[in-house]
Amino acid sequence: MAKTSERRRDNRTQRKDRKGGRVEAKGATPNASKRYTPPVPREVKRSPRWFPWMLMSLFIVGILLIIGNYASFFPASPSNWYTLSGLILILTGALAATYYR
Repeated sequence: MAKTSERRRDNRTQRKDRKGGRVEAKGATPNASKRYTPPVPREVKRSPRWFPWMLMSLFIVGILLIIGNYASFFPASPSNWYTLSGLILILTGALAATYYR
């Protein structure tokens, strides 16, 4: 019985004695590129001036389509097509907003 408890104690001390650590030298960056990458010019990073207006109009028209559908402002409303069109406009505006810089 004493051998089992001694083994457990030895395993615990071995775990404490292990030292995990770095594989690379301290301060080294793995796979560092030696080539120079020039910065992107400002003209490329800027969105056109009309872009935010287009985003807001897509959102607003989509919301107005959905509200107008449920308020029966359109012919043959309420219809799922008006709701679907409004949701598509809102989704298009949200996706286009990810490209805004």
